[in-house]
Amino acid sequence: MAIDKATVAKIARLARVRVGDAEMTSLAGELSKILTFIEQLDEVDAAGVEPMTSVVQMGLRRRPDGVTDGDKRDDVLKNAPDAMAGFFTVPKVVE
Repeated sequence: MAIDKATVAKIARLARVRVGDAEMTSLAGELSKILTFIEQLDEVDAAGVEPMTSVVQMGLRRRPDGVTDGDKRDDVLKNAPDAMAGFFTVPKVVE
């Protein structure tokens, strides 16, 4: 697929990248080579190949989902300057 200068200018404008007129021709050639390579990937038969999330297949390490530390509300509220009915008490800041 060949890309012309007008397409390069449009891509540059959309990407908000300033490209000078001198660079347009070389950039058009580079983008054309990239698209040609991508078109070659369409020729690969990938039927039956499962998608990969990583090069190395490995499972996520997971810990058991259980409460290991809790029910210490009273201990936590001891650090509060003011607490009432099991909650932190803070001064009103919005009227």
